[in-house]
Amino acid sequence: MSETTEITVQVAGPEHTHLAEAICKEMEESAKARGTGIAKRNPEYIRNKMIEGKAVIAITAEGQFAGFCYIETWGHGKYVSNSGLIVVPSIRKSGLATRIKEKAFELTRSKYPEAKLFGLTTSAAVMKINSELGYRPVTFSELTDDESFWKGCSSCVNYEILMSKDRKMCFCTGMLYDPEEKKQEKEKEKINFKEKSKLWERFQNLKIMKLLKSFGKEPIKLIAGMIAFIK
Repeated sequence: MSETTEITVQVAGPEHTHLAEAICKEMEESAKARGTGIAKRNPEYIRNKMIEGKAVIAITAEGQFAGFCYIETWGHGKYVSNSGLIVVPSIRKSGLATRIKEKAFELTRSKYPEAKLFGLTTSAAVMKINSELGYRPVTFSELTDDESFWKGCSSCVNYEILMSKDRKMCFCTGMLYDPEEKKQEKEKEKINFKEKSKLWERFQNLKIMKLLKSFGKEPIKLIAGMIAFIK
């Protein structure tokens, strides 16, 4: 299948729980193919995510599973990750992964607006999608120190490498979206815009005054009064 227009990407619910086994199987196969780990999850865990409204699923027009991603929280909700992103092999490289990630990002931001979103990945495609969503590459020290998160890496073939480096580095790239950081960036943009607007206004006023010098003193007073009135 090459077209994804007939595939619906939506928040998963209880009506999708019968697909949990197929999702877990695809996660396992995907991890084997990559040679790196998507943390292994059992069907019951995936079903609970669906029931809680903390997962995004892609469904074909025939009702078949096409892709999946779910939300996990760490450090008492201070950190959130969109985990287990998978797309069935026949639909990969069609843009579906981007649609799923965008929906998961939207869902996560609505549920946890103050939390930092992060992820570990070896996929260049996922890194590109994350960058477009506003993530930036970071060192592992900027990620959660929640032990349960790092324990989830134990199913990865590179886990021994991670631990040998004291969890400071591995083959994965850490990426982070910090809402507070984005808020500060927007505030700076507003300040810069206001400053530029003031400079432009002053420039325009000076240009008008210079242009009207040739008309004598009275017109200058008149224009100055008009400018003051407009302000």
